[in-house]
Amino acid sequence: MAITCRHRDQDTHPAPRTEGCEECLKLGDRWVHLRLCLVCGHVGCCDSSKNKHATRHFHATQHPLVRSLERGERWAWCYADEEFFEEA
Repeated sequence: MAITCRHRDQDTHPAPRTEGCEECLKLGDRWVHLRLCLVCGHVGCCDSSKNKHATRHFHATQHPLVRSLERGERWAWCYADEEFFEEA
């Protein structure tokens, strides 16, 4: 399957800003999995987590790219194009 994501050029290869979901850490809450914003380095919780902070970050900032921060996973997601792709 060909990659059609039009936003790959926005990937700045940022380092994670925190070791857990930024908002959940502030709230003292828990998460299921973590996602890294590839535009700014924000770390948010996945949509399986009750707070869905990674998706909320996209809606607040329009930063379209996230990747999994789970060990052994190399996939990324473009919210704008609703497309998965493998991170290099």
